[in-house]
Amino acid sequence: MRRRSLLAASAALPLTARAQAPEPVDVLLVLAVDVSRSIDEDEARLQREGYRNAVSDPRVVEVIRRGMIGAIGLAYVEWAGFEYQRLVLPWTRIANQADADAWASALAEAPRASLSWTSISGGIDFSRRVLAEAPFEGTRRVIDVSGDGVNNSGRPAELARDEAVAQGIVINGLPIINDRPTFGRMPQIPLDQYFQQSVIGGTGAFMIVAEDFDAFGTAVRRKLIREIA
Repeated sequence: MRRRSLLAASAALPLTARAQAPEPVDVLLVLAVDVSRSIDEDEARLQREGYRNAVSDPRVVEVIRRGMIGAIGLAYVEWAGFEYQRLVLPWTRIANQADADAWASALAEAPRASLSWTSISGGIDFSRRVLAEAPFEGTRRVIDVSGDGVNNSGRPAELARDEAVAQGIVINGLPIINDRPTFGRMPQIPLDQYFQQSVIGGTGAFMIVAEDFDAFGTAVRRKLIREIA
């Protein structure tokens, strides 16, 4: 009887392990979004709408469905100065149109804050921690950084990027060209050039430039399709 009980317990172990294993996804993607005060209310609305419309776009959903697994893990982070980062929408597994629409509705309802300064390094460091706590198992890990200014708070963005890349994380960029000065100063280097040199990194890293906030939605959709595919 004891032998039979041990065999039964042993046979049950693989099922238990499988039940506890994280669900697989094609990519774990953190959308790390700038909410510093250089982005006004209208621009913040366009930015949120850009992400909502892109994630729920049937073309994006179709790309997700065509993946090897047919699902992605998505988290939405907002950041400003080095002291402010928050997880606005936790990890969500998106595998179909209903998932994508529900995610877009949740983002529409999420409150928004705006704080001073721009810490791309803080946003990357926080996004790394979010990736480490993902409840899904992804074949790739990506941080998608969007913003309209250079790092002016916290440690250099290059240090945060290099540490993330050393862990196998890819950082892609979506610089938003905004011709207004930040805190009365214009950047010393064009923003797209800065993102190329100091923000993006890892195997296959790329950036897509949004020429302004009105063009942001199209840029996000193009970027998501490329990241997922």
